[in-house]
Amino acid sequence: MPRHTLSVLVENTPGVLTRVAGLFARRSFNIHSLAVGPTEHEEISRMTVVVDADDLPLEQVTKQLNKLINVLKIVQLDPDASVQRELLMVKVKADDASRTAVLQVVELFRAHVVDVATDSVTIEAVGGEAKLEALLAALGPYGVKEIVQSGTVAIARGSRSLTDKAERSLRSAR
Repeated sequence: MPRHTLSVLVENTPGVLTRVAGLFARRSFNIHSLAVGPTEHEEISRMTVVVDADDLPLEQVTKQLNKLINVLKIVQLDPDASVQRELLMVKVKADDASRTAVLQVVELFRAHVVDVATDSVTIEAVGGEAKLEALLAALGPYGVKEIVQSGTVAIARGSRSLTDKAERSLRSAR
C-alpha cells in the first residue's frame, strides 16, 4: 500500500486529536505516524498524519475529515514537494573499547551526542526515514539499548503558507 502524508490544520481545542484519530480508526486505517504541534497562530495546530492507504479510501477519509467542525484545511503532501523529518534518540552501548567507533558513526551521520554515561551514549539525529534507518543499522553492531522516535513532521516547500488561509477563514467564521 502506498504511504501518504497529510498535513491537517485544526482549531487548537480539546478533543480534536481524538476525533481525527478516531476517524482513521473507524475506517480501519493504520496510522504509521502522528505528530501534533502548534503553528505560528496560537489558535491553530498542525497534525501531520502518515498513513498507508490506497488512493480511493484515503480520499473518502479526507472528505470525512473535512466535515469535522474543528478541521480547517487538509493537504496531502507530495514527498518531492515537501520537507519531511523525524527525530530519533538512541541509546547505544559504548564502553572504552567501542566509544571512538560509535562517535565516528555519529559524526558520519551528522548526529549529536546528547548524553554520555560510562557504558553508553545517547544520540540525537534528525532526518528522513531512510537516513534514520541507516543510522540504526550502523549502530546495531555496537548494541542498541533503547530507541525513542518521533512521528514525521512535514511542511510544503516554497513560500506559500497553509496556515494564513486557515487563520483568515477561522476569523471570518467567528
